[in-house]
Amino acid sequence: MYMPYSLNPHLPKLRMKTVLLVRAGWSIRSAARHVGVEPSTVSRWVKSAPADGRLIIPTRTSRPGSCPWSLKPEIVAKIVELRKQYGRCSEVVHQELLNRGIAVSLSSVKRTLDRHNLLRKNSLWKKLHLTLPRPSIEKPGDLVQIDTIHLGPVTAPRFFVYTLLDVCSRWAYALPVNRISTHASLYFVKQAQKIFPVSFKMLQSDHGSEFSKYFSSMVKINHRHSRVRKPNDNAHLERFNRTIQDECFSRLPFRITSYRQAIPKYLDYYNGQRLHLGLELKTPLEALRRS
Repeated sequence: MYMPYSLNPHLPKLRMKTVLLVRAGWSIRSAARHVGVEPSTVSRWVKSAPADGRLIIPTRTSRPGSCPWSLKPEIVAKIVELRKQYGRCSEVVHQELLNRGIAVSLSSVKRTLDRHNLLRKNSLWKKLHLTLPRPSIEKPGDLVQIDTIHLGPVTAPRFFVYTLLDVCSRWAYALPVNRISTHASLYFVKQAQKIFPVSFKMLQSDHGSEFSKYFSSMVKINHRHSRVRKPNDNAHLERFNRTIQDECFSRLPFRITSYRQAIPKYLDYYNGQRLHLGLELKTPLEALRRS
């Protein structure tokens, strides 16, 4: 099997064995013919062989020692200084350098920060979600936002509430669960679809593990993810999450049974009686009937 020169794990030992043959009395030409290389190569091995008793001649990197176009040390130091001072991205550091009259390319700034381990790179464990374009919202079901609310302190037993909201009609649905998972998310969407009078055309969620790629493939509905660290993409549902916590959860004892009893009653009030400024003082059910 062909193996590149620099990656052959046996080559360092072979070099030294060839040098030992020369030191034992072999001619350079005979040693080169024995191992199958050029005599000039064996001559270089003999010159670079260590004299400290090591039995290998390490493979040296082919990277050049210097480059006429490399950044000056003072520019590299300035890039690192600005990054540590402001903690901003490469583009900001680049503009700060230009403002100070230091001409350097953006790619050079990025490479310098990378070499000094000052870039925040994406985790290898995170999978990229290629999101669908946001649809125009004209009818109920065009865009339905889903999310989860985490309840309780981290050190104590917790439970969660799935929430869902149709952006067009503001119709909402919620379901408390002991644990969140992909299967729980699929069940939640299925239960909401049974009640909602129109088919869901597109779902939108954040990048939580409960809304993973497996969820997207199994839900049988177009599923898009909001932008990372952009909660405003789910602004309608985030507002509902705050409303249900202020008007319902804040009055309940911290027991999941209490939430299971109270949430359906609150949803009847929210969807059928509570007036919404965004709907011209109509209720979500009235908005659904108008559509």
